[in-house]
Amino acid sequence: MIALGPGKVSLLEAVREHGSISAAARSLNMSYRRAWLLMDELNRALESPATLSEHGGQSGGGSTLTPVGEEIVRLYRDIEARAAASCAPEIAALTKLLRSGEA
Repeated sequence: MIALGPGKVSLLEAVREHGSISAAARSLNMSYRRAWLLMDELNRALESPATLSEHGGQSGGGSTLTPVGEEIVRLYRDIEARAAASCAPEIAALTKLLRSGEA
């Protein structure tokens, strides 16, 4: 089983927005190698890949999310929103413990 958390989901969203793993990595201040390894790990763990990549050439290559990748993002963000809503009092209490301006 692999870890699926905010980092991989943010990377998927960045790939969707920027159209390539390298541009997504740059937008997240991540090395291309790290981003590629994360996407490779995710794709290998899935029944169907989350991203499809085309190698460079006349069209310049790029990456897109598959329907599976889109579903991962949607499900993860839905879970995140539901958790935040149901834990609002606890999140507020934790936020009060932070120095002002740190949240």
